[in-house]
Amino acid sequence: MSLADWIVLALTLLGITAYGLWKGRGSRDLNGFLLADRSLKWYTVAFSIMATQASAITFTSTPGQAFVDGMRFVQFYFGLPIAMVILSATAVPIFHRLNVYTAYEYLEWRFDTRMRIVGTVLFLIARGLSAGMTIYAPSLVLSVMLHLDIRITSLIIGGVVIIYTTAGGVKAVNKTDVLQFAIIMSGMAIAFITAVALLPPAVSFTDALSVAGVLGRLNAVDFSFDWQNRYNFWSGIIGGMFVALAYFGTDQSQVQRYLTGRSIAESRVGLLFNGLAKVPMQFFILLIGATVFAFYVFTPHPLFFNPVTEAAVRESGAGPTYRSLEEHHEQVWRSRADVANEYLAARHANDSKAIAEARASLIERQAEHEQIRARAGELIAESDPRADRSDTNYIFLTFVMTYLPAGLIGLIIACIFAASMSSSSGELSALATISVIDIYRRFGGSVDERRSLFISRAMMAFWGMYGIAFAQYAARLGSLVEAVNILGSLFYGTMLGIFLLGFYLPRIGGRAAFIGAVTGEAVVVASFAWTDIAWLWYNVVGCVVVVAVAVLVQAVTGHGGFPGSAGKMKVPFNAD
Repeated sequence: MSLADWIVLALTLLGITAYGLWKGRGSRDLNGFLLADRSLKWYTVAFSIMATQASAITFTSTPGQAFVDGMRFVQFYFGLPIAMVILSATAVPIFHRLNVYTAYEYLEWRFDTRMRIVGTVLFLIARGLSAGMTIYAPSLVLSVMLHLDIRITSLIIGGVVIIYTTAGGVKAVNKTDVLQFAIIMSGMAIAFITAVALLPPAVSFTDALSVAGVLGRLNAVDFSFDWQNRYNFWSGIIGGMFVALAYFGTDQSQVQRYLTGRSIAESRVGLLFNGLAKVPMQFFILLIGATVFAFYVFTPHPLFFNPVTEAAVRESGAGPTYRSLEEHHEQVWRSRADVANEYLAARHANDSKAIAEARASLIERQAEHEQIRARAGELIAESDPRADRSDTNYIFLTFVMTYLPAGLIGLIIACIFAASMSSSSGELSALATISVIDIYRRFGGSVDERRSLFISRAMMAFWGMYGIAFAQYAARLGSLVEAVNILGSLFYGTMLGIFLLGFYLPRIGGRAAFIGAVTGEAVVVASFAWTDIAWLWYNVVGCVVVVAVAVLVQAVTGHGGFPGSAGKMKVPFNAD
């Protein structure tokens, strides 16, 4: 990067930190530190939710996902709007009226202490690993692209987050999220405009989309049904809805966002806005990836987009073979570019016969191109079994580092740092809240506000350091945008089933719910280990098994359900 890029990056990071410290000042008790005194307006809630979801993984890996697999990943979000409506009508009013700090306090009130522990443990396992991953993902990629040690990039990201979250609490997190989200979307818009502007003069944006469509990169909707197909309309609308219900309804990192709303109405509008805006946002990010793909159809690009791995294989014993493969790749790229121009010429001439012939030839060249890239991955794995044979996470940043002008590169890198910080800060806040409310205070810790506030800050710092440690020693994970969602899906179905039992089946008691939860989680883990079921369906499987087993156990053992053995919070059960 140039000096201008480093200046832009440094000023952005310093500005975010200063803004977070300023906005988060004045937190004197737990309610202010962990829930911002429940005083935030709907737009702060909405953008905080969106920024927390949109981690650096979204902006480093998602465009690359579209490059290699097309836009079908957007179907993952099709069930989100439905889930937002359901949660706005149920979870939001229940949590607000219970006046809880965490979602898992509800489980003790509804069932018993054992179920609160189950929810807490599942959350800490899933979100603790995810907190490390959200720091690790950009740290790894940025360490490669900026030629910095991963310990430096992870310390920068984690250190900045620890500073403003421990100082200002969730108010600093939410307020900073809004600024970070604005920076992130501005940077992505600039990257998109740049990709379109850099297309060859004879190739319009619609031409580029047409070529991308022919080569399967605009496959946004697929109505076919296949249990093993990760992304189609049905897995998205059903599995995606279950993921969203679990994530926003049971994951403290999201529940805490809308518990900061000043009223039920403000929290509801924040969630509903997220439901409306999330799908278009993800579509846009994937469209950037499809546009970069079309750009590289006409512009030379590396055989493998991870520069460090590519340099290593060139220097290895497989170097001559790899260099020969690079020469073949260049020949195939030239041939593909020529055929793409022939296709566009036929399209402009409206010659249907020529269009069909060029289309078939273009698809054939693309298949050959993909075979060469697959062979490159195999060669890399053969030369170093520990090397990451996937370059999905480096494609977009390679484009940025190569083609964006000085200053804008720094802005895009700053966007990735900002995205990582917004996601990580929300996770640290949630992990600290659970650690203090559901563990420290629940099991005998001091209820003194000053001491609890100190413990909260200490736990945020602890989880931040945990994330930094994970980032430095984690193994390579392939496509990070998939990895982080697969991880969550191992736990979300079980969590959702537990809360559905609480919300809608008042006769189910704590014992039945516990057996259902254990069984559901076991089935999900077994599905992951021994079946080829696409990961989106784990959420459906886990939820259905939890509910079915709990209902069966309750029917066999007798009922004694709502309210649970805790029964401490005397508020109406129903949402209205």
